[in-house]
Amino acid sequence: MAQDTATRTLISSAQLRRGRGRIVYWTLLTVVVVGFTLVFVGPLYWMVTGALKSGQEIAQTPPSLFPRDPQPQNYVDAWRHLDLAKLLFNTFYYAAGALVFQLVLDTAAAYALSKLRPVLGNLILGLMLATLMIPAMVLVVPQYVTVIDLPILHVSLLDSPFAIWLPAVANAFNIFLLKRFFDSIPEELMAAALVDGASPLRTLWSIILPMSRPILGVVSIFAVTAVWKDFLWPKLVMPSPETRTISVGIYAFSGGTPMNVVIAASVIAAIPTVLIFLIFQRNIMSGLTTGSLKG
Repeated sequence: MAQDTATRTLISSAQLRRGRGRIVYWTLLTVVVVGFTLVFVGPLYWMVTGALKSGQEIAQTPPSLFPRDPQPQNYVDAWRHLDLAKLLFNTFYYAAGALVFQLVLDTAAAYALSKLRPVLGNLILGLMLATLMIPAMVLVVPQYVTVIDLPILHVSLLDSPFAIWLPAVANAFNIFLLKRFFDSIPEELMAAALVDGASPLRTLWSIILPMSRPILGVVSIFAVTAVWKDFLWPKLVMPSPETRTISVGIYAFSGGTPMNVVIAASVIAAIPTVLIFLIFQRNIMSGLTTGSLKG
């Protein structure tokens, strides 16, 4: 009885042993798994196979599920004609800078709110979280006005990587994730470090950060993918062809480029983020769940 209670689910083991219950269970499970697989993998499959088709085959109605005459040359043409090497380097550069700024400043903010507990810290956190309820489109105009004429300094950040890095730092969601993780770290460790004479900065560096590798990995992945997939903001603040990101560059060249070549470029642009997810998916899940429960 104790073993059955420990493994209790929505469907009891007795119902699964019955013929009808087993059939219904596996039928529903198969339908759900296949449905979600088609929803998530279907667009990727369509994009990869579309990049191997000719222009006429892409435009035909109804569309074909498999390319009749695969043309891997489309990927070579996309790499050469769209200058993807330069676009990928720009995007990687912007993503790396945004990652460094977020890890340093967001971690410091979360540490201060969680462990140092400044005056009005809860109010400040509440105001930060309130910004998550504001639609991103509403912030585009004031952010752009700030970028073209930075207050106090009165300089323009157009075509400067700081136009992407600085707005990325103000990420209330990442600060909240980090704070929740820091809250789960026992206060006894902080007290022991204080007794040993460690300063708050030394405690952060020697105790908090080594224990926070899972959540730091999650924040890093979020920071990189946010810059990699962003389109509207880089298009506004990076008007020069030399400073474009991969998404803006593909859009700029799409007008005079065959559709199959554009799709091939999109596949190449998506490869880094897909690889990041496949490699670090365990870190993502462990970082999101670690620290969510105390005791």
